Amino acid sequence: MPASRTRHLCSMAAALALTIAGPASAACAATASASDAAGLREVLFVGNNWDGTADVIKSSGDFAKIGRIDVVPDKAQRMAEINADPIRWIYFQAIRNSVGEGHDQFADDMYSTPDGRSVVVSRPSFADVVSIDLATGKVNWRFPVSGYRADHMAVSPDGTRVAVSASTANTVHVLDIDTGRQLGSFATGDKPHENIFTRDGKYIWNMSIGDVNTALDDPVWDWTKGDRHITVVDATTFKQVKVIDMRQRLDAYGLKDFSDAVRPAVFSPDESKLYFQVSFFNGFLEYDVAADRITRMKTLPKNPATSADRTTWVNDSRHHGLSMNPAGTKLCVAGTMDDYATVVDRATLQEGPLVTASKPYWATVSGDGKDCVVSESGADQVTAIDFATGRKVTSVPVGDHPQRVRLGHVQDGWTGPAGG
Repeated sequence: MPASRTRHLCSMAAALALTIAGPASAACAATASASDAAGLREVLFVGNNWDGTADVIKSSGDFAKIGRIDVVPDKAQRMAEINADPIRWIYFQAIRNSVGEGHDQFADDMYSTPDGRSVVVSRPSFADVVSIDLATGKVNWRFPVSGYRADHMAVSPDGTRVAVSASTANTVHVLDIDTGRQLGSFATGDKPHENIFTRDGKYIWNMSIGDVNTALDDPVWDWTKGDRHITVVDATTFKQVKVIDMRQRLDAYGLKDFSDAVRPAVFSPDESKLYFQVSFFNGFLEYDVAADRITRMKTLPKNPATSADRTTWVNDSRHHGLSMNPAGTKLCVAGTMDDYATVVDRATLQEGPLVTASKPYWATVSGDGKDCVVSESGADQVTAIDFATGRKVTSVPVGDHPQRVRLGHVQDGWTGPAGG
């Protein structure tokens, strides 16, 4: 795989105020050298959050299904531990009844190792990260995160490190992808969510989104949602480099009623611009990194069938999922609560056709860079949309409540764990 494309691919009562829903974005599944190595096949991993499985499909073309992985092979052991600990049991139930919409969350985010032999998965309800052997389906290693919930991850451009948000502990852990050993950690704002490594691997950007499970969703109550900001750290020392408070930037742009909870986000290829979604907004914003200011805003159409009652929107989402084609000319937006996805021209911000989709929860880029792939969590399928035309290409059935979709690798000829 060319280096340029690798860089592109390279997201108790208190318990009820837990965290976060899933969403973002510059994610790379492996290094260029791993991509070019013999014996590897590029694939898409689709995490079926409520199933506790991951479907593996072709990374482009017809996106046909290749195999399936059980990402909770140790479920009985984990449940025994939770049932024996009253505090953990309370948080487990709170996740199920709030952010989980009545379901357990077993597969939030995932990345394969550079050799294509394992996949690393963050499991919110089990508050951990595990490595699953793709040949045997067994757990290689397990890392319990701080607090009671694991969330979004990011992988370094060289594929050797994963960063995972521990959403109830306001902490990001950075782990060795092969061993699960913690290399470091850093503090964030309230409820860390999306993580992004810069393309040179030197920095990690974390976006904290605050409390998204309260009913205080009117703008007048926005201050109750917590301390939300972007934390940028050195990816080697894990020391804080800077903090970006989008509240100030939104106010300066005249958006005082907007939430400053930055959701999925994606850099332009040269990383001069950051495009990001915020809670409750049907659209996205453009942020100039060097100038440190918001430069443009795109409001996308509202679905007339979508309730105006913000408390009915899942985890404060309106639109949740954002990706960019390798050329940096098109953005793909998942209009989660509005039940569509659309491709937007980056220069003009003109949207293309609104492609009907049922609660699309994530957007990524196909292996060949031609299509945007969105997870339809309400229809249990993933749908590919052509970046060039904005038209639907195909849909592929997957498991229960697909969320994160990530490019990765498996060994050539792999069709699933032995006996799976």
